[in-house]
Amino acid sequence: MTDTSAAPPAAPQIWVDADACPVVIKDILFRAAERAQIPLTLVANQWLRTPPSRWIRAIQVPSGADVADTEIVQRLAAGDLVVTQDIPLASLALAKGAVALNPRGDLYTRDNIAERLSIRNFMEELRGAGVQTGGPPALHARDRQAFAAQLDRWLARRPR
Repeated sequence: MTDTSAAPPAAPQIWVDADACPVVIKDILFRAAERAQIPLTLVANQWLRTPPSRWIRAIQVPSGADVADTEIVQRLAAGDLVVTQDIPLASLALAKGAVALNPRGDLYTRDNIAERLSIRNFMEELRGAGVQTGGPPALHARDRQAFAAQLDRWLARRPR
């Protein structure tokens, strides 16, 4: 006998690791949330200004290492989209069945996450040894376009 009384799965939503998310990417997300009428939640350890919308909200968490990441992982569901530059957070999101996208438009996948974690850990070891590794390159127009294109593809594929 099958239990048909269970509630249907919630519609997917977007979670943003907002502390390091570029403003231009947040603007793309704000427009997409309104257009697609999809819940968008920004999580940060600082106060965030968001446009007035029934689809957009922000959660402020206490300061501390990985507090925002933990909040996102606890709340996200399979099928949700997580926007982050944080590779360990992306790995945790993938493990929960979510989709993870960085602000440059690169999808984190089960096929590439282990390599990305290894590179991240190696770079962290170099920095710990005092090697100057530099930061990420500036966000270019092509990065914004790649992000918007990946977001549009995810929005088109999501169940409603």
